Amino acid sequence: MAKVNRDVAPQDVFSEISKLLLRDGFDIVIDMEKSQGSHMINKLDGADWLDFYTFFASSPFGMNHPKLANDEFKETIFRAAINKVANSDIYTQELAKFIKTFGDIAVPEGFKHIFLIDYGTLAVENTFKVAMDWKVQKLLQQGKISKGDAIKGRKGTKVLHFNEAFHGRSGYTLTVTNTHDPNKYQYFAQYDWPRVLNPKIFWPLEENLGIVEWLERVSIKQIKQAIWENPDDICAIIIETIQGEGGDNHFRTEFFKQLRQICDENDILLIFDEVQCGMGITGKMWAFEHHAPVKPDMFAFGKKAQICGLVAGPRVDEVENNCFKISSRINSTWGGNLVDMVRATRYLEIYEEDNVLDYVANDAGPKLLKGLHEIRKDFPDFIWNVRGKGLMCAYDFCSEEMRNKAVKKFHSKHVLVLPCGDVSIRFRPALNIPEKDLQRGLDVTREVLSELKKENA
Repeated sequence: MAKVNRDVAPQDVFSEISKLLLRDGFDIVIDMEKSQGSHMINKLDGADWLDFYTFFASSPFGMNHPKLANDEFKETIFRAAINKVANSDIYTQELAKFIKTFGDIAVPEGFKHIFLIDYGTLAVENTFKVAMDWKVQKLLQQGKISKGDAIKGRKGTKVLHFNEAFHGRSGYTLTVTNTHDPNKYQYFAQYDWPRVLNPKIFWPLEENLGIVEWLERVSIKQIKQAIWENPDDICAIIIETIQGEGGDNHFRTEFFKQLRQICDENDILLIFDEVQCGMGITGKMWAFEHHAPVKPDMFAFGKKAQICGLVAGPRVDEVENNCFKISSRINSTWGGNLVDMVRATRYLEIYEEDNVLDYVANDAGPKLLKGLHEIRKDFPDFIWNVRGKGLMCAYDFCSEEMRNKAVKKFHSKHVLVLPCGDVSIRFRPALNIPEKDLQRGLDVTREVLSELKKENA
């Protein structure tokens, strides 16, 4: 039989996709070869799009980093791509090199275990499973639960979480996700787990410290009430170190210290979700490192890491037969994707070789945030609550309608940005974005706001 040609021309991409798949993304057919760094080239018309989106903050260096263009790397990733290895059971040098590199460069001191899997949602979900296993075994040791109830998960399996959280779209994570768009979680079965106020910072902090401290007191009171109402039933408290989808919400170190103390006093594991805010975008490898000495018992990672998973500290080992000691307690067929690990290994080396964290913390991040503050001064009636750590920056509009108009204007000017929360726009540029591209993003921001001001005069 003759080979059927199923190649699709650029102009036919949307129609072919729409035959079987919901097409609700950007009107771009990306040129996989010509796109470079923070510039996406649209194959439909050759237009150059400035990327402040980076595939939902999952691409650390934008498109086609030159250090991935050499023959040696291409041969390595090609070998990993030909066969999809079940990494949970079959071991390779590529897997070992990733674990060594990730451990050397990305795992903070004092953390002892990692677990790998595809998708950030599943990374978070497995932190819950580790916490449930840990808590229930502790209850068994203390004689607070029968073996039968333990097996059925009747006690020690609730996860306390926060308003405006986004932790994923499946399984346990649906219960703890509650951001602005209900389409992401409504009608799906959920658990009766305690949810409390998120005492996010309103900026500038020095002008809003009183209200933020009051919000923290309310939140801590709700947490203590939930623990009292659910005795021995809460295994974990989870929080995004910076809430992304929910509105780029930041929290004070003082609040995290109180969470740490509550968890220590109540046999509860503290989990930080670093899927979006981790891997360098804040100027440190992990956002929680801005809040020293606070450390979580576990944190979930993904997106920029290319591979997803969790990292756990020594507290998990208070239970001898924890999930990291017993085969198949947490597992998956693939144990992550070997192609992603090969790419991630090279990316991690680039972090180290190019001093990426220093550039984000001391050059690009301050330039972006300073630029947004200057724009805010010129448009005080349109944007406020400018905030950011490193390149993870955002600002608010007066209404959702105005924010949505702004997003459309950005896209009309070939700049990719993302909304978040009720009224916010978030910027997620590549970590190595040149300063001229940052300035272009700021210039377009000013253009967008000028147009909105004229239209609403």
